[in-house]
Amino acid sequence: MIDTPKRDFSLAPGSYLLSHSVGRPLNSAPAALEQAFFAPWQNSGREPWGQWLGVIDRFSAALAQLFQGAAKDFCPQANLSSAVTKLVMSLDRLQRPGAVVLMSEVDFPSMGFVMQKALGTDCELRFIPQHLDLTDAAVWQAYIGADVDLVFVSHAYSNSGVQAPLADIIPLIRARGALSLIDVAQSAGIMPLDLSQLQPDFMVGSSVKWLCAGPGAAYLWVHPERIDDCQPMDVGWFSHENPFEFNIHDFRYHPGAMRFWGGTPSIAPYALAAHSIDYFANIGSEVLRAHNQQLIDQVIAALGDAVVSPHAPQMRSGTVILQLGDRQTELMVALEQANISVDARKLGIRVSPHLYNDNADIEQLVHRVERCR
Repeated sequence: MIDTPKRDFSLAPGSYLLSHSVGRPLNSAPAALEQAFFAPWQNSGREPWGQWLGVIDRFSAALAQLFQGAAKDFCPQANLSSAVTKLVMSLDRLQRPGAVVLMSEVDFPSMGFVMQKALGTDCELRFIPQHLDLTDAAVWQAYIGADVDLVFVSHAYSNSGVQAPLADIIPLIRARGALSLIDVAQSAGIMPLDLSQLQPDFMVGSSVKWLCAGPGAAYLWVHPERIDDCQPMDVGWFSHENPFEFNIHDFRYHPGAMRFWGGTPSIAPYALAAHSIDYFANIGSEVLRAHNQQLIDQVIAALGDAVVSPHAPQMRSGTVILQLGDRQTELMVALEQANISVDARKLGIRVSPHLYNDNADIEQLVHRVERCR
């Protein structure tokens, strides 16, 4: 157990267990935003772009440290939907008639909406049925046919507390000749992922959840061997090989992932995110995961079969799901009265302990659940 640095975070009274939705901000976040965003703007008579663009460099460097990748292979994005739209539309392979994309029925709906609209009109979006076990590599193997062009895989599924076995899936996708796209929105900052070892083709993620950086600072990672296959349609001057060349008659793609950047970028969300991601990257995903899993172990040990998410560590994400049947509504009311912040979805109540949670938070949760059983 980490000597929990609750003092580093802005926490209201009670127990906050909603990091799968929005992570709590660092107390140092306002000062970091002031220094990186407002100070260059307010304190100089010169334009602040030189310093502002340095924020993007720090954002990419923090991501590279977190995921064991190279900063040049990351590109800032406003959100995952935009990133996936740009990516899918950039790949000729996915725009040709008969292309097939595979994903799960339990992926975040926004990703399915994107695929439905961004794929070519004669392409097929194929789903792994929601009742199948996504922790079982054999399920994936059965659905990754020779005709599949892209497999979309969520590293973690927040509604079920399930972890996809990426180490098994990615080599299988590669062996079948398909492309892989990983969604780490629900795992970044709480589940380790080493890009240098895993070697997917593409990855998208955000900073609002476990990385505690607020909305607006998503990212797209492109394997350097795939960059030449990507010809983005949604471009702008920062997608250019030389954004400051200013020749309207000569557009040339940036040689790396930044070809996906687009027009004049936002800065403030990335200033917050660079600061927060750097904080977590310096602690290390392995340490963060161990802390989270110890608290989940505590929940499982105390509540047993009320926990309907995976009990085996290798199968679970950073979220544990509780189901009390006809006592569920009563429990949600009791938790709210006790100032314990959770939420509920179809499978049950979602509980996500993070770095700012400790044994006392879990003991309070368990006490309230046991009173409702």
